[in-house]
Amino acid sequence: MNLKLMLLAWTCILPLCADEGMWPFQQFPNAAVRQKYDFELSSQFLDNLRLASARIGSGTGSLVSSKGLLLTNQHIVSGCLGKLSSSHNDYVHDGFYAASDLAEARCTGMEASVLTNIEDVTKRVKAAAKEGTPAARALEARRAEIAHIESDCAARSGDMCTVVTLFSGGRYDLYRYKKYTDVRLVFAPEYALAFFGRERDSITYLRYGLDIAFLRVYENGKPAVTPHYLKWSAGGVKDGDLVFAAGNPAITVRETTAAQLSFYRDTALPAALARLRPRIQQLTAFAAQSEDNRRLAQPLLTEFLENYKSAAGKLIGLRDDRLVLRKTAFDLKIRHAVESDPKLGTAGGKVWDQVAAAYKTWAPFEKPYQVLEGSPAPGSNLFRIARHLVRLRDEPDSPALTKNSDAPVPDSVEMILLAQYLEELKGLKEKEAPLKAILGGKTPQQAAEALVKSSRLRDVGEQRRLASSPDAALKSDDAMIRLALLLDAPARRLRKKREEVIGSLETSAAEKIAQYRYLLFGDAEYPDATSTPRVEFGLVRGYTDRAGIPQPYAATFGGLYYRRNNEGPYQVPQRWLDSKPLLNLITPLDFVSTCDIGGGDHGGPTVNRAGELVGVVFDGNLESLPNTYLYTEEQARAVHVAAQGIAEALEKVYKAKPLLLELGISGEGL
Repeated sequence: MNLKLMLLAWTCILPLCADEGMWPFQQFPNAAVRQKYDFELSSQFLDNLRLASARIGSGTGSLVSSKGLLLTNQHIVSGCLGKLSSSHNDYVHDGFYAASDLAEARCTGMEASVLTNIEDVTKRVKAAAKEGTPAARALEARRAEIAHIESDCAARSGDMCTVVTLFSGGRYDLYRYKKYTDVRLVFAPEYALAFFGRERDSITYLRYGLDIAFLRVYENGKPAVTPHYLKWSAGGVKDGDLVFAAGNPAITVRETTAAQLSFYRDTALPAALARLRPRIQQLTAFAAQSEDNRRLAQPLLTEFLENYKSAAGKLIGLRDDRLVLRKTAFDLKIRHAVESDPKLGTAGGKVWDQVAAAYKTWAPFEKPYQVLEGSPAPGSNLFRIARHLVRLRDEPDSPALTKNSDAPVPDSVEMILLAQYLEELKGLKEKEAPLKAILGGKTPQQAAEALVKSSRLRDVGEQRRLASSPDAALKSDDAMIRLALLLDAPARRLRKKREEVIGSLETSAAEKIAQYRYLLFGDAEYPDATSTPRVEFGLVRGYTDRAGIPQPYAATFGGLYYRRNNEGPYQVPQRWLDSKPLLNLITPLDFVSTCDIGGGDHGGPTVNRAGELVGVVFDGNLESLPNTYLYTEEQARAVHVAAQGIAEALEKVYKAKPLLLELGISGEGL
């Protein structure tokens, strides 16, 4: 029996048993949605949704008027808000509103790209390497052909052209984008509302965030003409509604084997969380000492908390035996199909055994790898600079010193982070980290203080001097450079060992399994997300969380005020307190759905059966984080800002009448 025949025997293992899938627009599973929900999307529906969606940085936005008005998340435009702010106007804290085109402020460096055309170029790419060509040469030939396709497309169209690799090389699509480089800010709420509850609420639901912003795209100095846009829904969402979301979901690895999931669950994720906990505790204590300390610690504390949320959510999901058992059963069915195919046979199925053996071999090395190479000295800007300079001679193509390299380094925070890193090094063996040479008889705290105070790497001029000559850093007597040099050799050994044991195998196994699945399912299965445009579907539906507490489909304005304690993360701005009597407190502010989203979907539109905008994606709940590996719909939920809540706030709190009129919202009955 060949793979195609096996498909007929196993239709029950297809992902469409649930609301699963990050589907390329040209591959949407219309038949499955029609069968399950008695609804069929027309080509016009999908085309309009695609042409009204835009990629903005690492997130998404949607056109909501014919004059280039673009809706996204506040956190996606936070960089623009910061650049526009001054000592007199803190737009991050207080929000921003331009009541007219003349007041709209340009977001320097921000771009919006709309996917205008998709073309299958698989035959052209694969034809670049004849059958039997050695793997390395075949890869080089395919890359050369991809570059030719992209440059030819750009020359002909004047647009941005990208060849997207799907199913690990099973298919290649050419995406053509219309790019807008003049993007201006129209509206953003206060930070306190956009990120209400801050890190505390970001790991749970109910949520009360108004995480939205309006931009406008311009062409030739005028608002762009955008005939494809999403009309605002007058009715909003209700429990049980079928909805569709569009965005650019971050990379998923759903070809991951059960053995890899077990490794992440038992080794990698626990190690990562164990490293984050003391750093979060120490920075939290430091921030509580004064307002200046809070300001210095907040950026890194937020980053660490977000990383902790991500790792903890994945671990919680993987510790649910049902997820790993489901993945194991799925692996066995795919493997059996491969081994039953006469062309592949038992040799084709050995990839699963190879992966399991490799991860078992690697597991004891994961902790020292994370400490020395994977994520050395988390948060320390000085160590990051030193590592870069030490490796510049052997790795001249490594990224330039851009992240915070020209910003003042808060010594107090550096000392806390470096002391914790030196404590970690004490937990390694001497052959893994030469601790005696590093500490020189000092305690980690004493050594960290000496390292920070003596290092000259906070000076941008010194960074440039050391980067100007391949050997300059190696000859430097800077204490941070010396630390980076002492750790470089053992770190490189671990990197080399990881590549030998699991690195190359991980890539080749993912490619083989993805291509096996493509042979088995064809276009009936979606490819892993690649941070490129996709469309998802699901139901507006509440759930019972991991603590056994039922969560409703929507959080209302009443809950926002109920949670206010006028301090910390639940502080409501004064104008919101003043506006409370005007608001309809039962209006949905946020809601959840079973849409299968990823990080790059944030800011993307959510539409109803009529193609009308009913919400904006801004997060996923904690239970959705394991979806990186395997989708489940029992508790995983996408979190959206509700269109009703946006309209209510614009009308009653912000008095943004011109914006409401452009959106076609009358304000009556809201």
